[in-house]
Amino acid sequence: MEILLSLIFVDCEAFGGCPATGQLTEFGAVEFKTHEAFHGVICGSRPSEQNPAVPIPVERPTLEHESSVYIAFDAWLKEVSRDHPVFVSDNPAYDWQWINDGFWRHLGRNPFGHSARRISDFYAGLMGDFRKTQQWKKLRITSHDHHPVHDALGNVEAFKRILNGER
Repeated sequence: MEILLSLIFVDCEAFGGCPATGQLTEFGAVEFKTHEAFHGVICGSRPSEQNPAVPIPVERPTLEHESSVYIAFDAWLKEVSRDHPVFVSDNPAYDWQWINDGFWRHLGRNPFGHSARRISDFYAGLMGDFRKTQQWKKLRITSHDHHPVHDALGNVEAFKRILNGER
């Protein structure tokens, strides 16, 4: 199946429940067709001792630096997108809120618009069972190690395998 949209797979690493109470530390984005990647580092971090999947910032980001990351991400999206970029994630309810917040605060707009796509829902629809939302993760090739570019790439790999009929 040929994909004609500009699918951009995104993964965020952050702490706190939402942008108002937490901090995005870094994010990764991978373009579906080319595997071109973008790594946005907002601030340095270390893994939490209680939960290594949760980053703890080791520095406070400056507004100027954070803004420069979103400006660079916007430029990258324009380079790799043939048309309107489509945000894809394994958990857009989490990932999209951070990117949406950053774009609106720093650019006054979100190039992804007001929606995102969830890999798990796509997979569950193909399976005909809304409860089958996690099995697709076994199709990742790149390990899910909480480096946002690696995690986004693993999701691209799994999605390609889903489109090729693997279940």
